[in-house]
Amino acid sequence: MDKLRLRFEKTGRAVWISHLDLMHTMQRAFSRAGYALKYSEGFNPHPQISIALPLSVGMASVCEIMDFRLNGDAGLGELPARLTKVMPEGIRVTDCYEQVNKVALLKYLEITGEFEYDERDPSHMAAALERFYAQDAVVIEKKTKRGQGQSDIRPAIKEISFAPGEGLVRLHAVISAQEPTLNPALLADALRQLAPELYPDYARFTRIENYLENMEIFR
Repeated sequence: MDKLRLRFEKTGRAVWISHLDLMHTMQRAFSRAGYALKYSEGFNPHPQISIALPLSVGMASVCEIMDFRLNGDAGLGELPARLTKVMPEGIRVTDCYEQVNKVALLKYLEITGEFEYDERDPSHMAAALERFYAQDAVVIEKKTKRGQGQSDIRPAIKEISFAPGEGLVRLHAVISAQEPTLNPALLADALRQLAPELYPDYARFTRIENYLENMEIFR
């Protein structure tokens, strides 16, 4: 079967699985679940699977996308449960369907985050964070293919808001997924560089949903 797409979660202990190890995990899971992945042709054949927008180590997601091809027919309805059964803790396949949109059309990511503050008041921090990201530009130093360079990350943030919690501030944002790509970790790193008084003691992020440019859910 051609042009199939998985949607899966990567949470809990699984956030520490690297992208390369995740690819190996997926290949083993298909084999253990009794599915035969289609391989490329040529001198170095490899399974035809690819994960859109690989996660950084330590980041969680409930909306990961993986494209794949199978040899032969498969019951798509039962595939998520069969794969999940042989997955490591923290990886759960939630859906399988025929591809609708090309990955190049994936434009925005909805994310949540938590900024932990051990000794600072979350209400004050939330208000200050709102003011910081209300700026027209947030120019930071970041690594590029050509080395260190300056980048304004503000245009890559479509929406962002903060709310105080117990010992932390909760973040909700919609950010650019591609062209440009914004790693959510840069939201915290911008504070470290430009407003260290707002930099959290610890930050974690979770991908919630994928969107097309018109904000329809990516399928």
